[in-house]
Amino acid sequence: MMNHQLTSTQAFWLGHLHHAFSLGQTLSRYAYEQGLSFADLMAWRQRLMIQKVVVPDVYCPNRFVSVVVT
Repeated sequence: MMNHQLTSTQAFWLGHLHHAFSLGQTLSRYAYEQGLSFADLMAWRQRLMIQKVVVPDVYCPNRFVSVVVT
């Protein structure tokens, strides 16, 4: 991150992004369960990244499971 402190709004959204990641939840599920707008959460993730704030990775569950047919 650049050499400046986060605003309270930046800290609010960054905190939610870290919490979602620590719970291992997708952002859409996390936003729903927290009563947040998914669009706002994604917009703030993008905004923070543009501002060079380090944000956690997005949790993406495996959508496909390998199957062995014998």
